[in-house]
Amino acid sequence: MQKVTEKPSSSRRRGRPAVGGEADDPPEEVRDRLAELLPEEALQDALKGLDGSEITGSGGLLSQLAGRVIDAALRGELTDHLGYPPGQAPPGGSGNHRNGATGKTVQSDLGPVAVNTPRDRQGTFEPQLVAKRQTRLAGLDEKILGLYAGGMSVRDIAAHLQELYGVQIGRDTISRVTDAVLEDIAAWRARPLDALYPIVYLDAIMVKVTEDRSVKTRACYLAVGVNLDGERELLGLWWQETEGAKFWLAVLNDLHHRGVKDVLICCVDGLTGFPEAIAAVFPETWVQTCIVHMIRSSMRYVSWIDRKKLMPDLRKVYSAPNAEDAERQLELFDEQWGAKYPMVAQAWRARWEYVIPFLSLPADLRRVVYTTNAIEGLNRQVRKAIKTRGHFPDEQAATKLIYLALMRAEVKSKKVMRWTAALRALKIHFGDRIPD
Repeated sequence: MQKVTEKPSSSRRRGRPAVGGEADDPPEEVRDRLAELLPEEALQDALKGLDGSEITGSGGLLSQLAGRVIDAALRGELTDHLGYPPGQAPPGGSGNHRNGATGKTVQSDLGPVAVNTPRDRQGTFEPQLVAKRQTRLAGLDEKILGLYAGGMSVRDIAAHLQELYGVQIGRDTISRVTDAVLEDIAAWRARPLDALYPIVYLDAIMVKVTEDRSVKTRACYLAVGVNLDGERELLGLWWQETEGAKFWLAVLNDLHHRGVKDVLICCVDGLTGFPEAIAAVFPETWVQTCIVHMIRSSMRYVSWIDRKKLMPDLRKVYSAPNAEDAERQLELFDEQWGAKYPMVAQAWRARWEYVIPFLSLPADLRRVVYTTNAIEGLNRQVRKAIKTRGHFPDEQAATKLIYLALMRAEVKSKKVMRWTAALRALKIHFGDRIPD
């Protein structure tokens, strides 16, 4: 029988928690056994005269049935522990004996469930289904973590569980449940990584955290890699007061120490010094500036009246078939718009070396590397979770929520589209750096 504890599940210890996921359907043999033991006629007789609250409400038929099932399972555990069934003497006439039961109430998503934990005289029995001092059944902790990952505060979670399930769980208990994920975070941040990532996206999100009795804005650094199977993987998160190339160097060194030996293409925003930081750790990596960031930066200088006319001309630059044609289109753009908006062409020329790498790639691969949208999607999920918080009491509280929100978003993320064609193109361009 599966052991149920208040610690996070093994799936979360591997770095991918089951947060907010749907419960698996019961196995077919379990449904068949249930139908055999509780035929339709017996269920109908049991439900006669009961209203909805008496069936699903607190202390209703469902919670009482759950308690009886758990009691039977615990008695079965004790029989396995003692080695003989109830009503019989211990083998050899002496040994450990049954010694009554201890009643307690555990919280569940059915509401409070009363269970009776059997005891043995020698005190050696350790129940597995509902462990000693366990106050919540499996599934409730996952719901707490799911609500926390969705951005609800501890106070809101307690009120929500009380309203929805009729269970009273203190805020200290909810905090302990969410604190249990800190062990997962430490293991996840130190886990070994693949030796090669064809594509890595780097970005940061700004978060308000209380520090020294004042609210400060901290940068939470994120790295997302695409492995050889085309699967996106969140590589880690790091904290720093502001986003800067110097700290990105420390982030890249951390990835290198955890096993990353080579990155083919690194897609980044326009942060000054970023390419130099990447070259210091991964000297052969192509650095691709995010075109979407470049467009947004350019549009800051353009009035709303001119944007609709200017954008088609700028699009000709980054949609050109090759770097030479892109440079010619930038010249034409500057001739037409340079007098009114000289800073647009200047900004593109200043980063031209890191704008054009993707133009040497086929269309299937261009779509994958020209923008950091893969990581921007994760950032949107994080912002959605933290927008109701205002600020966090400390960095640890922010880390818990961001980690859970990221894991929930990562579970939903899909494999890179048209990855087979993209991988073929990468093999042509990078040759032996991609294993056969």
